[in-house]
Amino acid sequence: MKTVIFDLDGTLADTSGDLIAAANQCFRDMGAGDVLDPAQDAGTALRGGRAMLTLGLTRLGRGDDAAAIDQYYPVLLEAYAGAIDVHTVMYPGAMAAVEELKTAGYGVGICTNKPEGLAETLLRNLGVRDAFASLVGADTLPVRKPDPEPLFEAARRAGGDPAKCALIGDSDTDRNTARAAGVPCVLVTFGPAGGDMAALSPDALLHNYTDLPAVVDRLLA
Repeated sequence: MKTVIFDLDGTLADTSGDLIAAANQCFRDMGAGDVLDPAQDAGTALRGGRAMLTLGLTRLGRGDDAAAIDQYYPVLLEAYAGAIDVHTVMYPGAMAAVEELKTAGYGVGICTNKPEGLAETLLRNLGVRDAFASLVGADTLPVRKPDPEPLFEAARRAGGDPAKCALIGDSDTDRNTARAAGVPCVLVTFGPAGGDMAALSPDALLHNYTDLPAVVDRLLA
């Protein structure tokens, strides 16, 4: 079976608002107030908790404070887990495209660098977990993206041949994962860093989920 594997944050769903809220709770605990801005810093949010903490600490003149990042990372995860779907929304057309791919005979799964438990909770809260045959997170295997093995595992768990999959993502991490795996990569342009995607030279750019089934058919022909 051919499979289509999706990144989660910034690809299927805009999770930036809840991620930034969790990071700002850490900065409030430090006595600094809300250091990150939900609009301005959405792109950093989708690169993960440590990236957000690093950015905020840099603004506070503490960008090299690795101990603070290590200290507050679990605090951030706990805050995020407690309010994981307040602002998060699926991107328009995402689930319709997923269902169309499944109807066409593709296996569909998720490969994310979000911890698996948090990804599982979020997808269930959004009511979409059962649409995906597999979910591989940052801690599912000993390695994470851009190592290709999580992508391969997501394809296998979705019932597919790892050599016959495509990765849909929104970052250089996803592009590098697909390149290491030797499979096509589609990068979405509607996320916070959408304007930067063309420079990564993916196999295709996706401006609207309506176009995805045709793009996948072409790449996996």
